[in-house]
Amino acid sequence: MIAEYTVWTVIGMLVVIGLELFVVRSGIFRRVQYWAALAICLAFQCLVDGWLTKLSDPIVIYNPQEFLGIRFPFDIPIEDFGFGFAMITAVLMLWQRALNHRTEEAP
Repeated sequence: MIAEYTVWTVIGMLVVIGLELFVVRSGIFRRVQYWAALAICLAFQCLVDGWLTKLSDPIVIYNPQEFLGIRFPFDIPIEDFGFGFAMITAVLMLWQRALNHRTEEAP
């Protein structure tokens, strides 16, 4: 059985990376600010996601058939970090693209 959540997370990450590298080309992967923002967001994701998915008293319960079962840290399914990466990167990529266009249009 294929772990569907894992597959969709990997696909989402690859799509976002591909969009950035070959379509949008906002340049965020070369920016320190992007990596700092990603680290800050993922740190807060650990707090919130750890609270939501803790095995001792879960609020969000995952079907064990749909993900790898690797949990790190605070019982967080590792796929959640890939989903977070894809979501944050997509938003920042589009934001940076809009800023780049605004800068090009300015006299």
